[in-house]
Amino acid sequence: MNELINSLLFSLSITGPICLLLLLGIGLRRTQMMNEGFIDGASKLVFNIALPMLLFTSIAQTDFSQMASPSLILYGIGATLVAFVLLELLASRLTPDKRLRGILVQGAFRANMGIIGLAYVNNAYGSQGVASVAMYVACLTILFNILAVVTLNRSLSQGKGLQLGNILRGIAKNPLIIGIVAALPFAASDWQVPAVLMKTGHYLAQMTLPVALLCTGATLSLKRGQEETGLLPPVALLRLLAIPGLITLGGYLVGFRGAELTMLFLINASPTAAASYVMVRAMGGNAVLAANIIAVTTLGSLLSTSLGAALLKGLGWF
Repeated sequence: MNELINSLLFSLSITGPICLLLLLGIGLRRTQMMNEGFIDGASKLVFNIALPMLLFTSIAQTDFSQMASPSLILYGIGATLVAFVLLELLASRLTPDKRLRGILVQGAFRANMGIIGLAYVNNAYGSQGVASVAMYVACLTILFNILAVVTLNRSLSQGKGLQLGNILRGIAKNPLIIGIVAALPFAASDWQVPAVLMKTGHYLAQMTLPVALLCTGATLSLKRGQEETGLLPPVALLRLLAIPGLITLGGYLVGFRGAELTMLFLINASPTAAASYVMVRAMGGNAVLAANIIAVTTLGSLLSTSLGAALLKGLGWF
């Protein structure tokens, strides 16, 4: 019984602070202390400056050998590609409406690793954990963007090209990728970032996750309208249970243990990325379904991640 209680308390230490910040964001939005303009500006600040700085400062002070192993990154890429192909096949069985299939697939595989996933890892392992999974997040972020364009073009664009040039430009301009790449020379050598710049970077980095989670909470809402597809429950189950569970089990079977296995779970247990709604809306898809997938998986991931972390600790895999 004591082991069960300890496992639950440990899992709550990972998800509890995130839950409280999300709830605070909801409350601040309802009291108008965070309005649309503030949320928009703060979200841009986090994405373009604070989050890249968090990744930069974490990596720049970390020994290159302590980052995620190439085998873990390759496994994550391979597992994501397998999940994507299976989801494409499953989508045709879940709905006859071709225009909904891309939304279903993207909602199930595209995890919010950059915000929620890193917050889970930070709560469990601190800045060292963030640094160790930063390259994993960077590689998967690139893959997510490519696969999202592929599936949404197949589903919504009615035969238009995949616009490879736009994908590559988007990757090259991605602030998260820029922050990680800029830090690699410092991690791989004895170079030191000037103390004044590093201190400033730490100030910006420390605001990243609190502000990002407040904004995430402030934007959560179950949109009413044309969401009568019946796809929300299966997408949520796929995103929160099936995909992280199978990826973690697969990681265990191929030999990952300890912190690597746990961080693999925490990163993949994150909810659907907010960017999925933006892409669906821009392409004229069912934005209501996309928004509801984000809201339900964000709230649901707090429970599923808590239970998953408790199970891993109970099994001795943590």
